[in-house]
Amino acid sequence: MIFVDSNIILDVWTRSEWSDWSLGKLRNLSSIDRLIIDPIVYAEVSVSFTLPAKLDMELDLLEVEVQALPRYAAFLAAKAFLLYRRGGGTKSSVLPDFFIGAHAAVLACPLLTRDTRRYVTYFPSVSLIAP
Repeated sequence: MIFVDSNIILDVWTRSEWSDWSLGKLRNLSSIDRLIIDPIVYAEVSVSFTLPAKLDMELDLLEVEVQALPRYAAFLAAKAFLLYRRGGGTKSSVLPDFFIGAHAAVLACPLLTRDTRRYVTYFPSVSLIAP
């Protein structure tokens, strides 16, 4: 399994400057392993959709599956958030990146992302696929 961060999917859908790289990675990686997201990423990429069925169809086209967030991943996300706060972080609630990083860590699977900063700091065991 390979966990896909929301920025990769949004690159493709919004045709950002990174869309070619992100689409290439999705195509390449889907040919060798399952691509997954969780409800956190699902929520982040759903903003421009009016119907869940349309979102699900677009995710199917990218060969991305939605997987439930394990309780232990939520627990690990909270522990990473606590380290963030103790280190001077100013956000008052657990950030999506903490759930995403924790989920990838619990599954021991690589994470495809362009935003490595928090993952490197709070989830050093997660292998990152990044530019």
